[in-house]
Amino acid sequence: MPPFSYAISTNLVFGNGTVASLPAKLTELGFGRRIFLVTDPGLLDAGIPERLKSVLDGAGFSTTLFSQVRPNPRDSDCMAGAKEFAAKRCDAIVAVGGGSAMDTAKTIALLARQGGTPSAYADGLRSYGETAPVACIPTTAGTGSEVTRSAVITEADTHRKMTLKHEWLRPAFALLDPELTVTVPPSVTAATGVDALVHAIEGYSCTKSQPISRAFGAQALGLIYRALPRAYSTPDDLDARSDMLLGSLLAGLCFGSADVAAVHCLAEALGGLYDTPHGIANAVFLLPVLRYNVVGHEAIHAEIARHMGVAAQADSDGDAVQRLLDEIEQWLAQLDIPPITRLNGVNRADDDRIVELAMANGSTSSNVRPLTAEAYRAILDDAYESAQEGRDIG
Repeated sequence: MPPFSYAISTNLVFGNGTVASLPAKLTELGFGRRIFLVTDPGLLDAGIPERLKSVLDGAGFSTTLFSQVRPNPRDSDCMAGAKEFAAKRCDAIVAVGGGSAMDTAKTIALLARQGGTPSAYADGLRSYGETAPVACIPTTAGTGSEVTRSAVITEADTHRKMTLKHEWLRPAFALLDPELTVTVPPSVTAATGVDALVHAIEGYSCTKSQPISRAFGAQALGLIYRALPRAYSTPDDLDARSDMLLGSLLAGLCFGSADVAAVHCLAEALGGLYDTPHGIANAVFLLPVLRYNVVGHEAIHAEIARHMGVAAQADSDGDAVQRLLDEIEQWLAQLDIPPITRLNGVNRADDDRIVELAMANGSTSSNVRPLTAEAYRAILDDAYESAQEGRDIG
């Protein structure tokens, strides 16, 4: 077995109603009293950040609310947040929301302490250093960003998706309360849930995976596969919501110290160009990438099928892989996610740019089967052909 390492310094709390413990945990972990609360406008409308602010203020904290967060978060918003963090002389950050809020919060925490721009870190022009303390409270079950060492930020001027990655970016504290996810709209539940499954699949199968990340992924695969259709069809099913949040957490622990791969490379290209929601972009490429990846790599995908519970131990690897493809096709169909042909703005005239962005993504080299520009074009072709035939989703 080749050498490997696994490191995580995030303090975790999981369970229904655990959000009530937030003030005590922040005090215990030495977060300071001036909190910068990062969220997005949609969640602000739902009232959850204001409830947290009231709880924190009632416990003696001074809380600044920052809601300048967009889907596919922008570098400009991160820099604005760092400026406000400094102006208010804040001590630490609490992020509440989905991956966009958490990635924005991580980046603000870095810029506030170390200066510079997101691109300077993504391009290796500036060294990472200690960030302001970050606590993450996910309200969607998808990104796993509450335990990862990365933040994906869009460069507003170029539409390039940049991945900032370093141990300093891993949150100090993650609080996961399934009750906070019950009001998530079904479409968001579906999209973020697919993202979580892709994290588990790619984290388990990528070239940077190792025994510990695969152990987390093995648990995540079955949980997410079984729970997401229930959480989607019955939003107030708290057991399904709990399983999804736990599955998303485990998937984050799986890929967070390994990597993602081709599905994410293509999805991030779409997100950067068209602002496509990340989970939806992942969904349209999941099957086309799997059909590409299983060639010559049946054994690892057969393991994934067995962990998901769609194939038996006695099945041959070839049969298990076919079951994986068939079952994921049916699973996606339950979630009503639109195919690539119905995504806003997506245009085949941009195929070369999508391929260029995907090839430039640092996770391309982690894909289980080597990728070329021609391979990415073939995967794109498959996504469009599948949409026209109605094979995949929607």
